[in-house]
Amino acid sequence: MQKLVIASRESVLAMWQAQHIQARLQQLYPDMDISILGMTTQGDQILDKTLSKIGGKGLFVKELEQALLEGRAHLAVHSIKDVPMVLPEGFVLAAIGEREDPYDAFVCNQYQSLAELPAGAVVGTSSLRREAQIRAQYPNLEVQPLRGNVQTRLRKLDEGQYDAIILAAAGLKRLGLQERIANLLTPQESLPAAGQGALGIETLAEAKEVQDLLIPLNHAQTAACITAERALARALNGSCQVPLAAFATEEDGILTLHGLVAHPDGSMVLTAQAQAPVAYADALGRAVAKKLAQDGAEDLIAAVLNSESA
Repeated sequence: MQKLVIASRESVLAMWQAQHIQARLQQLYPDMDISILGMTTQGDQILDKTLSKIGGKGLFVKELEQALLEGRAHLAVHSIKDVPMVLPEGFVLAAIGEREDPYDAFVCNQYQSLAELPAGAVVGTSSLRREAQIRAQYPNLEVQPLRGNVQTRLRKLDEGQYDAIILAAAGLKRLGLQERIANLLTPQESLPAAGQGALGIETLAEAKEVQDLLIPLNHAQTAACITAERALARALNGSCQVPLAAFATEEDGILTLHGLVAHPDGSMVLTAQAQAPVAYADALGRAVAKKLAQDGAEDLIAAVLNSESA
């Protein structure tokens, strides 16, 4: 191939991610013409509603997938946590990049942690997963929706619309904004989303030549962790309407996977964990999902979805 086109959202963070992959590929294939096709997605356009109300994070990837189908681009770069657990037929995640910081970041101009915030303080987040975990542990805080790109969210904090906001640490670090992080939330405070901190490269399933070019970008350890996390979320039909977390770590060839399902108001939080060799990453995800289901996760998810549709 003489030319590669990368489809990307046009937000500053998304373009950083696309440029990062572009640079990696250019290093591998110096004679190839590698460009970026910037696009605005529905998820970027609708900012007055929470993601759970407008169709979920898949709204960030549909237009990019359309560009692949139409041949305007050969690959699309995503934050894995924004990629639906089941890809449309004809698409594959061809490579998973090495994970950045997977944790949630506490961003605040006055306080160092959620525990220090006074009663009634307003915390902004776009994520039901974060909201449920905060509500469960800090019922004295007020959690409010927060949409927009990273810069917009920081501006809203600085203007005093929120007392603190929660963002993915990876995005802040990639944009050189790590000094805005007052503290990292521990997995006990806020278990990360499936795939948080990792980049995924999507292609058409039939684009074998493109997939071959991407093999060097796949980070095996990260890919195993993400496989387990996404298998858990997929088994529980994870969507943006249900607070669900999945976080795996690897040590000496063994994966440890933590899973969580909660009610959005934090009134009920279910957790489970298990370990397995890296080769059984997918099975591990399904096993932890089964544990959660046996503890009542399926009933909880059904109740939340029914209340949403009522």
